[in-house]
Amino acid sequence: MDLALLRTFVTVHRAGSFTRAAALLGLSQPAVTSQIRTLERQVGRPLFLRRPRGVTPTTIGDELAHKAAPHLDALVGIAESGLDDGSPPLRTLHLAGPPEFTAERALPALTGLLGDDGRDCALRATFGTAEEVLEGLAAGHHDLAISAVRPRGSLLTATPLCDEEHVLVAAPCWAARIGPGAPHHALDNLPVVEVHESLPFVSRYWISVFDSPPTVSGTVIVPDLRAVLACAVAGAGLAVLPRYLCAPALTQGTIRLLHDPAVAPLRTYFLAARSGTLALPHIARAHEVLQRAATRWC
Repeated sequence: MDLALLRTFVTVHRAGSFTRAAALLGLSQPAVTSQIRTLERQVGRPLFLRRPRGVTPTTIGDELAHKAAPHLDALVGIAESGLDDGSPPLRTLHLAGPPEFTAERALPALTGLLGDDGRDCALRATFGTAEEVLEGLAAGHHDLAISAVRPRGSLLTATPLCDEEHVLVAAPCWAARIGPGAPHHALDNLPVVEVHESLPFVSRYWISVFDSPPTVSGTVIVPDLRAVLACAVAGAGLAVLPRYLCAPALTQGTIRLLHDPAVAPLRTYFLAARSGTLALPHIARAHEVLQRAATRWC
């Protein structure tokens, strides 16, 4: 059985689509379709059921993928790592994630991969929304992605990385105006700083803590939590932020907590990779480094 056909088959099985598999393999969609048909003739059974959106593996297809995928991944790992241990090739790790978390936590943790002279590994980072980074990962543009959304399907695998605690904060002038222990509807009179017009952080906080959606609208909208923090410190209004991001400002007193619920709202981050790519040493090492670092972030 041709290994190239098996490789195409496993990629289609993980991608759930001939079109997406073609993009990952650098082939045309008709070429992928032709290779799958050739393999089906060799096996003597259909391997996929064609659907309006993608394909679904048959029982035989699932069985073949379960048997073949680990061996193909191992071969890819051997090819990527090379046979000359004396001069390992420089590997580039492509990481994608939300700008603040990636910049403040993930990238500093990964600098150890660079080695003393920066020749062990190179890093490339891309910022984006959860949808953007997961789509880029699925298309082969990234090696690892950090997302607050758990990916679905068999193309991507995801591991819970850490939980992020959210806090409601504002500059001291606003905290003094509403006073301690004020009812949450008193917050409706404060301007709001957010990352999007839909107020994703404020809405999540209000529903989780106050059991009702907010009635406020955004005063300052800026698509970066670090800029949200800077505006809140400057007195632009209240904001909901990750505690790790605003911890220094809280310690310094440049912002204050407006509310301290018994159970703080949390957001879970996931570390995602394409199925099979953790067999590659540089990706597996980065995955391990981030998981180890996350134990200190929680």
